Amino acid sequence: MRAIDLSSVTWRKSSYSNTDGGNCLEVADGTPSLVPVRDSKDPSQGALLFDAAAWSRFIAWKRND
Repeated sequence: MRAIDLSSVTWRKSSYSNTDGGNCLEVADGTPSLVPVRDSKDPSQGALLFDAAAWSRFIAWKRND
């Protein structure tokens, strides 16, 4: 498995994160086939990488939830 360099991506807080300091999820743009996701409260723990198509299906499912 090859390493993915995320040092130059721009992280943004997910619209699904709440504003009271709780569930803070960040996603990164700029990786066309992958969606990096991390915990903004502890970014040193790294990111989970999701296939872009799978992430899109998850978001569509969540919107209909």
